[in-house]
Amino acid sequence: MMSSLKKRLLITGGCGFLGSNLAAEALRRGWELMILDNLSRTGAKENRAWLSSQGSYQFCQADVRDAELIDVMVQAFAPEIVFHLAGQVAMTSSIKDPRNDFEINTLGTLNVLEAIRKHAPEATVTYSSTNKVYGDLETLSYNETKTRWQATHYVDGFTESLPLDFRSPYGCSKGAADQYMLDYHRVYGLKTIVFRHSSMYGGRQYATIDQGWVGWFCEQAWAQKRGNKTPFTICGDGKQVRDLLHADDMIRLYFSAAESGPEVAGHAFNIGGGMPQSKSLLELFEFLQVSLDVKLRWNHLPARSSDQRVFVADCRKVSAMLGWRPQVTVADGLSRMLDWTNQYAA
Repeated sequence: MMSSLKKRLLITGGCGFLGSNLAAEALRRGWELMILDNLSRTGAKENRAWLSSQGSYQFCQADVRDAELIDVMVQAFAPEIVFHLAGQVAMTSSIKDPRNDFEINTLGTLNVLEAIRKHAPEATVTYSSTNKVYGDLETLSYNETKTRWQATHYVDGFTESLPLDFRSPYGCSKGAADQYMLDYHRVYGLKTIVFRHSSMYGGRQYATIDQGWVGWFCEQAWAQKRGNKTPFTICGDGKQVRDLLHADDMIRLYFSAAESGPEVAGHAFNIGGGMPQSKSLLELFEFLQVSLDVKLRWNHLPARSSDQRVFVADCRKVSAMLGWRPQVTVADGLSRMLDWTNQYAA
C-alpha cells in the first residue's frame, strides 16, 4: 500500500509524455512538485498548460545541460524523490547530431546526479533508460512468422542478464547515463533505480515520426479514415516486435519505485508490457484497420540502423522486487490511444 504522506518530487522533462502523466498523479496526491523542462519537445507547451489546470506546482524552464542552474535548483528545492526523464529520445536525431545527443543524455544526467549527490543525497532517483542499451540483438536467432519476428530462445522476453551492447549514438549516450546512475549508487550510495523501457504509449503523447510510434501510426490511421489517400511509410518489413506499456501502468510503476525500500536501489529493470502485450507493426495495423473500419495503405523503407527485430521485456525481476506488473491490456490501451489521437489530431 502506497504512503499518502506528502513528498517533494522533482521531475526533469516533466512536460513530456511520461513526465506530464507522472506530474498529474503527483498533483492528485497533493505532493509538492517541481518540474524542469526546456519545452523543446512537440506537445511540451500543451502539456504544461494542461498540468496548470490540474493543480499548483513550481516550474523551471531550463536545460539539464546547464550544470550551475541544476545545482542551484536542486539545492533550493531539496527533493525527496527525483524522476529523471529529460533526454534526447530519437535515434535518428542522435545520428544526425551525436554531440547534442551526448550532451543532453550523458552530460545532462551527470549534472543531475552531481547536484543530488551534493544537495539531496537521501533522495530516491529513478531514471528512464531504454532497451537500446542491449544493442541491435542481431547475434540472436529468430523465427519468422507471417506477422512477426520471434526471438527463438526468449519466449518470455528478455531479462536483465542480457549483455549490454551500446549501438548508435543514442544507445551510447543513454547507456552511459544508465551506467552512471548505477555507479553513483555503488560509489556514493545514492538511491538510484534504472528502468530500461521498451515502448510506452497513452494520453498526453504528442507523437512524431521519430518518437512515439504507436501514437504516430494511430494518427496515420485516423488520417486515412478521414480520407487521406497518401500512404504512410514504415522502416523494415513491419514484423519488428515491441511490448507496449500504457501510461496508467507507468504511473503505478514510478510511484511504486518512489516509495520503495533501500533494497531496490542500485538495480536496473527491464520494463514493458511483456509478451501478452506485444505487437509487431503489421499486427498493430491489423488492429487499427478493424477498430476504425479502414483499409490502411503504407510503403516500405529500408530498416533503420541498429533497430532491434524484437524487444519484449521479461518483467519478473521488477514484479518480484516492486510487486508491479502490467494491468492494461493492449486492446484496451490501444482503444484509449485511438480516442486520444482522435481528440488532438482531428
